[in-house]
Amino acid sequence: MKLDAKTLTAAANARKTQRRQLLQAGAAGLATLAMPSLVRAQAAKVRVGYWPIAAGLPFYAAVEQGYFKAAGIDVEVQRYAGAQQIMEAMLAERCDGSANGTGSANIAIGEIAAPGTFKIFCSNPSNQKNVLDEVLVPTASPAKVMADLKGKRVASGPGIQNVTLAKTVLERGGATGATVVELPIGQHVAALAAGQVDGCYTLEPTGTIGRLNGSTRVLEAGVIAKYVLGDPMAPWFGGSASLTGAFIKKNPELAKKFISAYAQGVQYVRTKPDEARQYLKGYTAIEGKLTSEVPLAAYTMYNEFTPADVAHFQKFFDLFAEKGIFSSRLMVDSMLYKG
Repeated sequence: MKLDAKTLTAAANARKTQRRQLLQAGAAGLATLAMPSLVRAQAAKVRVGYWPIAAGLPFYAAVEQGYFKAAGIDVEVQRYAGAQQIMEAMLAERCDGSANGTGSANIAIGEIAAPGTFKIFCSNPSNQKNVLDEVLVPTASPAKVMADLKGKRVASGPGIQNVTLAKTVLERGGATGATVVELPIGQHVAALAAGQVDGCYTLEPTGTIGRLNGSTRVLEAGVIAKYVLGDPMAPWFGGSASLTGAFIKKNPELAKKFISAYAQGVQYVRTKPDEARQYLKGYTAIEGKLTSEVPLAAYTMYNEFTPADVAHFQKFFDLFAEKGIFSSRLMVDSMLYKG
């Protein structure tokens, strides 16, 4: 199309007007008007689900320390009552990822249902040293060993991972005939104190809360490493942080930035655990000075897994295949993020 003088003059006047508006808007306005692509990058959103247990600490710390914000990522924190709900939200694309503490077996069930959906980039191994899992009883309970819960009512957290592990621990610990009752993890201490259940398979910070308020005691800690993996010091990769395969495929660079910022949270917890514990407040049921009492799980990033780690992780998954919870054997390596 041929442009006449009148059209060119109008265009020039329009440019002058735009420059004047930019100058009047000031530096902040200039950045917003002149660089919309940068603004969009800074507003990149990642929706992450968590449930309120201590193992999610690297995520809590990364949010509160501003690691995600510094990377130009707007994290939408989504709290759920259980790991299964997080998995379902990721399947339904209401959530892009999970924080540590989300049951690895729950994630695996989703992966079997929709292969390629879940990619684990960090897991939180625990055992008798790095405590996450434990069996609690009321303070006045006569129970001394696992077998003393034979025929008793024992609570577990919600979801198939918690229930299956509770039943396996009780069975292998000699507590035959015990009845497992699903309860939200925040109700475990109260249920024990009220005599509604005789014991519970639970996750930290539940044991710390019950111990400090005098209502419960730990019957045994690190029970999955001992009764499922066969070694009290073996790493149980019971919870994992993950992103959906669809999110990674659509946003490969954003995924890398998110995982890098998350890794800063992991490093912060590793190097400054006492300082990091403050971020349990608000995300879990434990508050104030009590946060210093909570034992912490360990953390393994996707590029830190050894062959032995993968073998222990696989043994955990294989339990669910043996129990018929998984419709087929799932290989852990296929679910690990490759970078």
